[in-house]
Amino acid sequence: MPDLNSAAELAVRLRRATFNQALAQADMAAIGSILAPGAVLVTGSDSAVIVGRKAQLIAWKREFSATERTVYVRTPDTILHSRVEPIALEQGHWQGSAASTGTPQVSGQYSAKWRKIGVDWMIEAEIYMTMA
Repeated sequence: MPDLNSAAELAVRLRRATFNQALAQADMAAIGSILAPGAVLVTGSDSAVIVGRKAQLIAWKREFSATERTVYVRTPDTILHSRVEPIALEQGHWQGSAASTGTPQVSGQYSAKWRKIGVDWMIEAEIYMTMA
């Protein structure tokens, strides 16, 4: 019998890698395909709350058009899978680097809640804390 926890963890890790790549490439379609329709994001510095896929895509579009664009990478440390629902909790660290030089500018910790919707794992909520 396959280990559902490890399968879910691998699937979430792959989706996170895809999301990181989409951020690096400013690929709005790929980002949108990973966010649940009602996804919630709480930013790391000012705790701004961005609710919904559409609102997040607007925020990312604004971020991608900045003169000095920052590329964000999330790196999962742990992923826990629920035994009663098709959900997972990802916790890890993130870093924002200057797109032009790759120089790290900001970093911190995060948590993300994922839900399997149909055949895909999608981000339902993310909360970030800026540490440096």
